[in-house]
Amino acid sequence: MPTNRITMRQIRESLRLHLQANLSYNEVGRTLKISKSVVGKYLSLARVAGVDWSVAQTLSDQELEAKLYKAALPRNSKQSLPDFADVHQELKRAGVTLQLLWEEYAKDNPLAFKYTSFCVKYRQWAMGLKRSMRQIHIAGEKLFVDYAGQTIPLIDVLSGEITKAQIFVATLGASNYTFACATARQTTTDWINSQVLALEYFQGSPRLIVPDQTRSLIKNPCSYDPQNNRLYEEFATHYGCALLAARPAHPRDKPKVENAVLVVERWILARLRKRKFFNLTELNHAIALLLNDLNARAFKKLPGNRRSAFEQLDAPALRPLPGTRFELFRWKSAKVHIDYHVEFEGHYYSVPHTLVRTTVELRATDTLLECYSSNQRVACHAISHQRGAHTTTPEHMPASHRAHLQWTPQKLIDWGLRIGVSTAQVVTWQLEHRPHPEQGYRACLGLQRLAREFTPARLEVACTRAVAIRSLTYRSVASILQNALDRQPILGATAPGALPLHDNIRGPEHFH
Repeated sequence: MPTNRITMRQIRESLRLHLQANLSYNEVGRTLKISKSVVGKYLSLARVAGVDWSVAQTLSDQELEAKLYKAALPRNSKQSLPDFADVHQELKRAGVTLQLLWEEYAKDNPLAFKYTSFCVKYRQWAMGLKRSMRQIHIAGEKLFVDYAGQTIPLIDVLSGEITKAQIFVATLGASNYTFACATARQTTTDWINSQVLALEYFQGSPRLIVPDQTRSLIKNPCSYDPQNNRLYEEFATHYGCALLAARPAHPRDKPKVENAVLVVERWILARLRKRKFFNLTELNHAIALLLNDLNARAFKKLPGNRRSAFEQLDAPALRPLPGTRFELFRWKSAKVHIDYHVEFEGHYYSVPHTLVRTTVELRATDTLLECYSSNQRVACHAISHQRGAHTTTPEHMPASHRAHLQWTPQKLIDWGLRIGVSTAQVVTWQLEHRPHPEQGYRACLGLQRLAREFTPARLEVACTRAVAIRSLTYRSVASILQNALDRQPILGATAPGALPLHDNIRGPEHFH
């Protein structure tokens, strides 16, 4: 029956204003000076009774009251108790509320509890669950990750040394579906690789991942605004997830994984305690077999098991995985040297020459090095493990350097022969006697400049004089031309044509 505060006129007006005038619960409440929750209650009663405004207009106050408030049940009758375990699971679906579930339960059910009693009894039932299970987790929303406190010994076959394998655990909020694997340590690589394996095990990505504020993942731990490290952010971006690190020393922020760790320790690690393992592959195979059993174990107070709950709740709500697996990489800052190369692990890689003396970001995987400037990729190279060597892309070089790169010993000797025998002899000397081939190339390019500045004929005469005085350096030839010594006779020198070409001029094979 309506309370003393609410009259049948107010109930009828609530129906009219909402169903006919399309006012919201809040607007109806302000108009009638009652709370919006009371408005919602009577409109919900009307929905369950199948009474809309057209029907309500044809009913007297007594008939409307009888429709909304079913006759009192006989004392010997039993009201129909809802399946609260099913209600608890349904609440995990996006958009499902207690109001909707009560309406579905009460429709065409004369023995149904009223909405208030329904809510009170559900909350009493939920109090009987473990504290960590009282939270309602929406399907596909959160993945909780952590490492177990317990470890498993690994025995080195050769040395007999024993190390401790770390146990990573991940669990989905709605279904409690659990993944576990062993890693050598708890480095950033171990954390992220384990989460990649977990997402592949679940065959989808959640909206949020909830880790600890470990230094391996969180650059600047903070209760209110933790800063994730760059690699972890890239991982989350790749899989379309957000990161919500639990507050330090607040296990209630991630009760799901705290409980999952206990379950893994009891149902997996305890069963492996007497076995000996010699490598991670062998250990992870044993964990995978027991993990199937764990996810197939029946819930005690909820219907089904972790696997069936996952198939019904989380699996349809997870986002599909990207087409490629996330590849781990490292970030490093590097200054561009004057020769437009950057150093990474002892090898030198080119970047565009316009970036000389700036700082770029290097992103390195096991096989690839990418260089970024102002958040734009400017170079990409295959990783080389040859220390002290250079990997150079011609497009990164200035135009003059690219022209230099096009010259080979054969081309330089051929050019010298076109000028004359003495020029070819001087070119050959540069390539043979310099400590580094690059120095010889540069000297030869200097001779080409002299030919353009003083004419090829004068260069040939100057080279003849340089051979005669046994000073075949670029500086010597340049000095002869600049001081016009090529115009003076060479005392005691033979004619240029008499120089023995075969004794002094070597082919390109000599420089291989």
